[in-house]
Amino acid sequence: MNGKRIEEADYDQTGYSYTLSLISGKYKPVILYCLMEYEPVRFNEMQRYLKKVADKTLSRNLKELEEDGLILRTVYPQIPPKVEYRLTDRGHSLVRVLDGLCDWGNENRR
Repeated sequence: MNGKRIEEADYDQTGYSYTLSLISGKYKPVILYCLMEYEPVRFNEMQRYLKKVADKTLSRNLKELEEDGLILRTVYPQIPPKVEYRLTDRGHSLVRVLDGLCDWGNENRR
């Protein structure tokens, strides 16, 4: 027993809740993992990596990750437009967390 009382707890104020608010969802963890392994990555490459994801869904997830300071979007002024995504320093700080999830999955895969 750790001596904490659940009556006084506020899950929304935990670091766990905050972290999940940034990386939760079907695609965000996969986007971060992809960038961790292969950055920089272009939009079409990311779409092929994720397989069955709609343009709008991928765009929304990338935009949210960018707004949260986890990824950087670089637009190159050329025709046709070239856009690349990579992790920011803040995004790279999640690598340890993502690696932990990978390790757990590898150790517990059946």
